[in-house]
Amino acid sequence: MHGGGLGADVPGPCRDTGCLPWGGPHCRTGINSGGATIDKIRVLVTGASGKMGREVLNAACRDGQLEPVGAVEQRPVEEFLSLPDGSGLIPMMRDIEAALVRCKPDVLVDFTTAEAAVVNAKAALSHGVAVVVGTTGLSEDNLKEIESKVKETGVGAVVAPNFALGAVLMIYLAKIAARFFDYAEVVEMHHEQKIDAPSGTAISTAKAMLEARGRPFSHPEAIKETIKGTRGGETGGIAIHSVRMPGLVASQEVIFGSLGQTLTIRHDTISRESFMPGVLMAIKEVVRRNDFVLGLDNLLGL
Repeated sequence: MHGGGLGADVPGPCRDTGCLPWGGPHCRTGINSGGATIDKIRVLVTGASGKMGREVLNAACRDGQLEPVGAVEQRPVEEFLSLPDGSGLIPMMRDIEAALVRCKPDVLVDFTTAEAAVVNAKAALSHGVAVVVGTTGLSEDNLKEIESKVKETGVGAVVAPNFALGAVLMIYLAKIAARFFDYAEVVEMHHEQKIDAPSGTAISTAKAMLEARGRPFSHPEAIKETIKGTRGGETGGIAIHSVRMPGLVASQEVIFGSLGQTLTIRHDTISRESFMPGVLMAIKEVVRRNDFVLGLDNLLGL
């Protein structure tokens, strides 16, 4: 891990290593309950002004093992960002390269767009900074780019379409059920500002189900489709339907059908706080790894 920064036990207005009076190697450490000095994991958040970015900063401030040290935004409105717990300020920058040099993070956490996430991840890995990506909409080519950079640099990366532990278990259970039913459909529901459809979780769910089953599902085509697209998108015989409206955060149903019965596996995200235990676990784990991990299930051993 890199040196510099402000520990929770050192009061001060700014966590920027380039700012006096608190920049310097002595500021990196905190004190644990036994009185021993511990290093904190320095975290840089890209997309820090977004809904997920703000939640990550909130969670990192509350965790004694983490230290937020910088924020990156496409259009920063201020030079510094006040941390949500009132413990200080961190630099808010537009340029990812400059932020990596100035803030000296151990881990980059990215919740931006697919295009930006790839650029940010590759830049961080090139600087020896581990990466946690929660951005959805990443293509297979995007994932291969990040994985290739991990292999080139030997620095760890965790990419997950969903960090809610319940959602990960939903996919795991859907994989089990996929072997016993011939018909399956996925209905994913998100807030109206989500830019990609279907969701990354829905795509990951369908892929996991098909891998577990080993063959496509049966997909009855509509003989007469009065409104085009009513049956939803389709992959491997699984119809996927996307709902977008205010009032939702993130929900998904996986519906299986067989003679005389259906089975529904559903997960509801009530608030974005539900993602934070998974994000924090990924941050703490990725600094110990030198490989590419796709999906939180692989960290949970599912």
